[in-house]
Amino acid sequence: MSDLARFARLGIRTEADLLLHLPLRYEDETRIVPIGDISPGATCQVAGVVCRNEIVVRPRRMLQVDIEDATGAITLRFLNFYGSQVSQLAVGRRVRALGEVRGGLFGLEMVHPRYRILSGETPTADLPKVLTPVYPTVAGIGQAELRRTILSALARAAWEDTLAPGCAQRLGLPELMASLRWLHQPPPDAPLSAIEDRSHPACRRLAFEELLAQQLSLRRARAARALQQAQPLSDQRLVERLMANLPFQLTGAQQRAWSEVSRDLSGNEPMNRLLQGDVGSGKTVIAALAAMQAIGSGRQAALMAPTEILAEQHHRKLLAWLEPLGVRVAWLAGSLSAAAKKRVRAAAGQAEVDLLVGTHALVEDSVDLPALGLAIVDEQHRFGVAQRLALRATRGDVLPHQLMMSATPIPRTLAMSYYADLDVSVIDELPPGRTPVVTKLVTEGRRAEVVERVRAAVSAGRQAYWVCPLIEESEALELQTAMDTHEALSAELQGLSVGLVHGRLPAAEKAATMAAFIAGEVQVLVATTVIEVGVDVPNASFMVIEHAERFGLAQLHQLRGRVGRGTAESVCVLLYRTPLSPLARERLRTMYETTDGFEIARRDLQLRGPGEFLGARQSGLSLLRFADLERDEDLVEAARTEASVMLQGPPERVDAHLARWLSGREEFLKA
Repeated sequence: MSDLARFARLGIRTEADLLLHLPLRYEDETRIVPIGDISPGATCQVAGVVCRNEIVVRPRRMLQVDIEDATGAITLRFLNFYGSQVSQLAVGRRVRALGEVRGGLFGLEMVHPRYRILSGETPTADLPKVLTPVYPTVAGIGQAELRRTILSALARAAWEDTLAPGCAQRLGLPELMASLRWLHQPPPDAPLSAIEDRSHPACRRLAFEELLAQQLSLRRARAARALQQAQPLSDQRLVERLMANLPFQLTGAQQRAWSEVSRDLSGNEPMNRLLQGDVGSGKTVIAALAAMQAIGSGRQAALMAPTEILAEQHHRKLLAWLEPLGVRVAWLAGSLSAAAKKRVRAAAGQAEVDLLVGTHALVEDSVDLPALGLAIVDEQHRFGVAQRLALRATRGDVLPHQLMMSATPIPRTLAMSYYADLDVSVIDELPPGRTPVVTKLVTEGRRAEVVERVRAAVSAGRQAYWVCPLIEESEALELQTAMDTHEALSAELQGLSVGLVHGRLPAAEKAATMAAFIAGEVQVLVATTVIEVGVDVPNASFMVIEHAERFGLAQLHQLRGRVGRGTAESVCVLLYRTPLSPLARERLRTMYETTDGFEIARRDLQLRGPGEFLGARQSGLSLLRFADLERDEDLVEAARTEASVMLQGPPERVDAHLARWLSGREEFLKA
């Protein structure tokens, strides 16, 4: 394997990547610690004379070498060794060794320390003047090679400062090259705790540079979109007819969101708006109104959802709302027969479909929508970047407007950084009549009581969900768990109708079970997480989530959102197994303490970081390596301000900054 290929496995493809490959930790080889002063747990360097060299077998063959100085002795233990090492470490040789000190049966020891044989010179003759960096690496690239390569690049580098004059001084940040040199070669007295928690000025300089690159990239994407053309969609006649036919009034928050979406659609700049709102806040009706404005203006609309259950529910709801208005609604999913898909594609291609609802089949089955004016993506974080780019790609003679929806509220710092290219509308008000969901934490040992509570809820005329545990390691195990749970509950709840849905069911069987549950014919629905999004059954007021400790916060919140959609008091029981890990305990505590989606999202970001939180939005692009959104919120604000300043200046400065930090990986930020 070539050097380029080897280093590419570490994400190092350019000289800039070398300089930005920072150490994981540091070792102090600048001083020698007297053996009598060391203690277990410390990593340090000692020097002494070999006083014992012995190969022992207890219980396995190993080399034990004792060295001593004027203050004490320590054992160097080698579990794997060569014959040459036995002779190198002969009695009487002077040795310098560095490693982690452990407490053994017979005193202090180091296992497989790095060592050097000293020949005549004093132990401190050639000690380094800086701390030794330990870098992230992969098999085939040793620390010595990494250090040589990075230090060589550091010696050659002379990066020009791309910040606007005076910016670093205003923010109290050191020069960029000085920061890089300090982080790769910190002095012996460096405050390592400040490096570890990234509060050192050198760390903050890199975090700011990275955040600034992100802001510049997203602002450029937004500016480039402003130069593109979309057909203004301003005809309100179908919108007014739908409004008149809806069996409810829009909330104030919905009215605000709709006003923003409608205004964007009326412009000739392509809309790129994120509509976010908690579960049950009423995002679907905003999507329907947007589709009506597009269709009334002579264009087609498409709505893409991540699961067939959600896509099918959208299709059913939109069909009921829009078909009476003469709107032609069709749906497309992978489970349809080849003939059915062919018919839908043909009708869409001839503009005989006004609104096409479906799963990722919309972008994977060569669907042609020649008059596409609006692309709607529900639960947008569940789709890969390439899929969203494909849906909004130019169709016919215009670039379509795009509306993305998410029931996972985005914390403020995340919105400021990763979503700076989007306009955001927030529905922060639930429809009237909704009752808060009461959340109860119950240990697995009380499962029988929970079953009786389910029976009582059904006896009172309500319906219930029983969500089976998520077993990420094995879809087959998860499926079996659902089937076993269905069998057990059918026996325990004799006389009640217990249904089952999971991802492997044939589409027709799944649809039939869901329809029976919606109609009230199925009283208890056993399900895997396929019901996480989109299922809307107002009469279902009781939910049990089994092994809740295995679920993430966002998923627990989404699942809980399936109840509390009617006027009856709703209960969500989180059934958990002890002992709980600290992370699981914190998740369950959060679910018990609040039903506020924004607060849950904020805590979720703290627990998981942005990588998992964002889902597939950043596929193909490294997430923040140096900045942390919670810790560096002040730098996020500063980067937003500085990006505005830089974009008013010479474009070459912006180009240089983006080339250094993103290496051409900007395309994925535009989704």
